Amino acid sequence: MSGYFLDEEGKLLVRTAREFAEKELKPRVAECDRDGEFPLDLYQRAADLGLSYLEMPEQYGGPGVNYLTVAAIYEEIGRIDSGFGISMAASTLGYKPILLGGSPEQNKLFVDAIMNGKFAAFGLTEPNAGSDAGSVSTTAVRKGDEYILNGSKCFITNGGVADLYTVFATTDPSRGIRGLTCFIVEKDTPGFSSGKEENKMGIRLSNTSELIFRDARIPASNLVGREGGGFKLAMKTLDLARCAIGPFAVGIAQRALEEAVAYAKSRVQFGKPIASLQAIQFMLADMAIRTETARQMAAHALTLAQLDQPYGLEGAIAKCYSADIAVQNALDAIQIMGGYGYSRDFPVEKLLRDAKIFQIFEGTNQIQRAVIASHVTR
Repeated sequence: MSGYFLDEEGKLLVRTAREFAEKELKPRVAECDRDGEFPLDLYQRAADLGLSYLEMPEQYGGPGVNYLTVAAIYEEIGRIDSGFGISMAASTLGYKPILLGGSPEQNKLFVDAIMNGKFAAFGLTEPNAGSDAGSVSTTAVRKGDEYILNGSKCFITNGGVADLYTVFATTDPSRGIRGLTCFIVEKDTPGFSSGKEENKMGIRLSNTSELIFRDARIPASNLVGREGGGFKLAMKTLDLARCAIGPFAVGIAQRALEEAVAYAKSRVQFGKPIASLQAIQFMLADMAIRTETARQMAAHALTLAQLDQPYGLEGAIAKCYSADIAVQNALDAIQIMGGYGYSRDFPVEKLLRDAKIFQIFEGTNQIQRAVIASHVTR
């Protein structure tokens, strides 16, 4: 909870998240990570505690928890397992385009589903369309009162477990990003299926799968906003998502620091704990500096977003920095712990495997640097 200014209700929610993460999630993490298990019972427990629908707006029956409280909760979950947190938060990611551009009926559909413990997913990435959203090749053709979707998506968080999907397809390939359009796809839609589940290096408690569309017919009423309006919805969604995933990376960095400190205080060499050695002390100090800096960057970007102020630059900085320092803190924790850090009997090697994805998804850190550069050179 360090670094966040929360009201009493927010502090209570954060304590609930910490207790759940420490007492219920933590004992299962090593086994689920080894087996690549998606612990559905734990996700249902998180939903029962109200942790999986924090941002659902009050006007549709949700709690409408403010962004800083959500960040503090995400950090607590990320300390124990960021993959679990990412799948939990991915339902909100899938909902964001609906909040930004959907009808009241579409909003109610998503809010009711997520608040009842169901999952949602955000379907943009394709084998040939990652950073370049204009290369999306999944097509949507209007036929009477339906759209027919053909194509595939890859690396979709919750892809194999969701009940509702926001899917981006082109209604006019000749227009590039101006042809990109957003649709709601429901799980049991004929012609739609989830494909291969990825066997990932890290965040193994989350589900990441392909989506396959073969003449998938969806009602025209499942169009979100207007034809050609999908690119703006996707970019606005990802801007906010970059701020929101920063706290998960901060959670990894914080856990790496905690594990390194505990080990350095207990490991005795040459007659004294290695925590008394200046070389180790400086490494720990740098880990603490990085962690708190990343925490405050995320808090600042999310405060701007909460106040409806521009936050594109700040969000890109927060995402990029928090991802980089999560990796560095995990590396430093491994170095401090030596051979034990490299062993799977200790948690820090997993922190490194989990941290790496934060430099890749929601816009690679190279893309974030391009975004930052475009802001500062205008």
